[in-house]
Amino acid sequence: MAAGVSELLREIAELEEPLEELRSLKTAVHSLPLSILRELATGLRFGVLFGLLSSDDREQIDTCVAILDRLLQALDPVYMAQNFKLELQKGLQHSDDNVKILAMSQIGRIVESADAVPLIIGSPELLREMIHSIGGKKISVAKESPHGRQYLAQQGTIDRISNMIVGADSDPFSGFYLPNLVKFFGNLAMVDSPQQICERYPAFIEKVFEMIGGQEPTMIGVGLDTIGILGSCIEGMQVLNKTGSRFHEVLKRLGNISCNAASDIRVRCLDTIASLLSLPNDQQTEDLLGLTESWFQTLHSHPMETFCNMSSQPFPEIHIGAIKIFTAIASQPWGQRLMISTPGFVEYIIDRSAEPDKPSKDAKFELVKTLVDSKTLAEIFGNQYYLQLRTYLREGPYFVKAIATVAVDGE
Repeated sequence: MAAGVSELLREIAELEEPLEELRSLKTAVHSLPLSILRELATGLRFGVLFGLLSSDDREQIDTCVAILDRLLQALDPVYMAQNFKLELQKGLQHSDDNVKILAMSQIGRIVESADAVPLIIGSPELLREMIHSIGGKKISVAKESPHGRQYLAQQGTIDRISNMIVGADSDPFSGFYLPNLVKFFGNLAMVDSPQQICERYPAFIEKVFEMIGGQEPTMIGVGLDTIGILGSCIEGMQVLNKTGSRFHEVLKRLGNISCNAASDIRVRCLDTIASLLSLPNDQQTEDLLGLTESWFQTLHSHPMETFCNMSSQPFPEIHIGAIKIFTAIASQPWGQRLMISTPGFVEYIIDRSAEPDKPSKDAKFELVKTLVDSKTLAEIFGNQYYLQLRTYLREGPYFVKAIATVAVDGE
């Protein structure tokens, strides 16, 4: 079987479509113990596998990742740092998250080795790609890279990033790098601890508030996304609330942006508001319910009326964004009381004709499902509306009521 691994790699190197052989190689490397793989790994043609990651075939990429993950585990971290630093750097640049996670996990093994880590300290390109990956749009890579985050902290890189944020106001070129630095800290806060990160690096949260309060669309968008990430967990909500009047000003700014900014920024703002207001049923304490209600009321002088107007607009993304906000508050008793006291609102929920397309119907259905799943719905909405909403849920998002027709002689 061990000889078969080398033979399969030689075959794969000569094939244009090696997927079948890759499947066989995956089976082979996972059937061998690591002790055997260690004996032959340094003599294997890893370049073949790394090269096959440059493909549009998802199964080929996933199979190569599974093979490399097993084989690289058999390599000594020092050997890996000496021979595959460039390949790991390219892995962090890959468009596929699984490849990024593979690269980050192997860098983590290097970081854990006292003998191997000096070999990558002098690689600013690798550091830059680690920062970019941890601050990427998808947080999955950051979650899978605890050793990479630890390494950046030990090297003082995170402190330097914080200092760059502090000095951004005096740097005319900060617009080129500031968004990525803020994204990095946002993801770092979510996978480590929002409270610890925001307390240790206060410049981060202050810069996010400044970005939202500014006029540059790119900065506003990044600020909105970052606040939405922070406010999506209880600890993050509490961190934001601790800033007191500063965050209340930000909430008012969110209300203004949701009404008056360019359409793409409005949509991101509505998503952020929905994220801030969401509160799972099992976390609905009296204090947190009071917090989300006060945030909602701070957004606008008449927030329910404002978002109702948005939900009737012909722009699909704005329309759906407003429904997402209703869904965020739909499981909370104060939100339900607002809905039932708003003239025509429950009728709007039940009216299927108000949703012209599939995404809108899906969003409305999620709102109905959230309401029906709430233990307080029947008490607050009353039995009649409760039964109507249960019927809506049972019939599904795309139900169309049959219309009876009568045939007339002579037609």
